[in-house]
Amino acid sequence: MAAVQVAYALSVPLLSVLLGGAVALVFLAGYLRRKRADIAHVPPSAVAAAPDLPKQVRPAAQNKKGRPQHHHASAADKEAAKKHHRLDLNTLRGHTDCVTALDFSSDACNLATVCADGVVRVFRIDDASSKSFKILKINLPAGAHPTAIAYSEGSSSVVVAAQALLGSSLYMYADVGAPPTGGNKQQGKLSPPEIKWDHKKIHGKESVLNLAAARATHGTGDGSTIVISCSEATDIKIWHGKSGKELGTVDTNQLKNNMADISPNGRFIAAAAFTADVKVWEIVYSKDSSVKEVNRVMQLKGHKSAVTSLCFTPDSEKIITASKDGTIRVWNINVRYHLDEDPKTLRVLPVPLHDSKGSTCLYEHMGISPDGIVLAVTSGSTLQWLCAETGVVLDTAEKAHEGAISGIAWAPRTIPNGGAPAFVLASCGDDKKVKLWLAPEVSST
Repeated sequence: MAAVQVAYALSVPLLSVLLGGAVALVFLAGYLRRKRADIAHVPPSAVAAAPDLPKQVRPAAQNKKGRPQHHHASAADKEAAKKHHRLDLNTLRGHTDCVTALDFSSDACNLATVCADGVVRVFRIDDASSKSFKILKINLPAGAHPTAIAYSEGSSSVVVAAQALLGSSLYMYADVGAPPTGGNKQQGKLSPPEIKWDHKKIHGKESVLNLAAARATHGTGDGSTIVISCSEATDIKIWHGKSGKELGTVDTNQLKNNMADISPNGRFIAAAAFTADVKVWEIVYSKDSSVKEVNRVMQLKGHKSAVTSLCFTPDSEKIITASKDGTIRVWNINVRYHLDEDPKTLRVLPVPLHDSKGSTCLYEHMGISPDGIVLAVTSGSTLQWLCAETGVVLDTAEKAHEGAISGIAWAPRTIPNGGAPAFVLASCGDDKKVKLWLAPEVSST
């Protein structure tokens, strides 16, 4: 009887083990059948073609648990993903706050920017497609908040407008060229440029909206750089770029200014202000090349509302204006104004940009390419390129910046882009970025 009880006690655990093993074999067989079905589901042709397909359409790699594996994108992949527009060439980084203005040097080799962090940055642009750029940094005086910048005397010096508690100031820095790419690495350790001249409270307590500069090549001008500063009030001042001497002051008498520009030959000044009319002044040079006087010589009449932006054409004979009335006008100012001949409206073009409600957008910044073919304009965070001749939209970059665009500037000549020469536009914005854009092609038809 005892032997029977022992045999029974041993048979129960053994039976449990055998049953458990059978259940395990059933589950294992089911798993293997499912695995073979998954493998059979992927056609051999798809697997063979996968290496030639873009990464996003290849069969996802799986880990041991059958879950997709996650790969970290490379820096090149991340940069490519950020380029959301075909004309987007590059992004210049390093700013720690809003970029307020920018300007190219006359040789197009340097791009100077001013930032709300109180630093002037000069980027060496040897090729627009470069992975990195040499940078020269200049710290402005404490408490100075830069609002505008313009190159003076070619490529060697810049004039910066900055706002402080007591008003706006001008600072001129010489020898500001960033070191060439591949040059002497010790150049980056040289002493920063010093202030060559400065002026305080140039427009009282009002800030400077923009600076513009041009070489005095008209008439008896000696080629010196003339700089104008446009205040947010109604006055505009003219300065000698090298010496800092104040050469004159004009007043729009139109409640407030929007911006001002100087013609490429240093002859005319035009201002966009509160009213629909655009006033134009002429800088008259003496025989010794000094500025003799600044006279108002014409007024552009035709818009029905305030002019928000304007620019001169490269030949200094035309002005392009954009107004709140929803139109762009091209004016011929090469007239005998001394014989009371009025400037002529050559073309009236509709502003082609509209918001989500269908209302016409306002162009806040405007600039024309060095060949006079492409007109770049901005509205909010949108950058648009128009044919300067017809007004046809060549391309549009919505959300060109992650915030409002604060300024644009064309390189005054072509820049290498992957070795090939190209016209390049630079833009800056509240998103702490400076971007380089390729000029769109214009059909010859």
